[in-house]
Amino acid sequence: MRSSARFIRTSIALASLAALAACASGGSKRPRADLAAAQVNTIGVNTYLWRAALETVSFAPLLQTDSNGGVIVTDWYANPANPSERVKVTVSILDTDLRADALRVAASRQVAQGGAWVDAPVQAATVQKLEDIILTKARELRRQAIAG
Repeated sequence: MRSSARFIRTSIALASLAALAACASGGSKRPRADLAAAQVNTIGVNTYLWRAALETVSFAPLLQTDSNGGVIVTDWYANPANPSERVKVTVSILDTDLRADALRVAASRQVAQGGAWVDAPVQAATVQKLEDIILTKARELRRQAIAG
């Protein structure tokens, strides 16, 4: 029993020495840093979708932005050409991939009636158009990044 314990200790010591020797001799052969990994953005959602969404809704004041959760909420915005109507937009980015199903846009609309703001329907085409604009911008940002 005593010789088997000695054998185990000797094996552990030799393994440790071999590991240390490998570190000492291979110190000049360190792996190179992966440039692609160094350029990865640490936000929780797709960077291109995030930037494109921010650019697209920049016409309105931002109420809330959360790049980790992928949420952008604008405050109410009234177009100076039509001050009796205002909109509020919420953009949700749901994934780290640049895909159409990684984006969800919701809009609220109000119209002025009798001195008060009253909820009004938003045309589905309006939300779809905003999503298309964001996706198109995101794809363009990606193309520009790849082209360098």
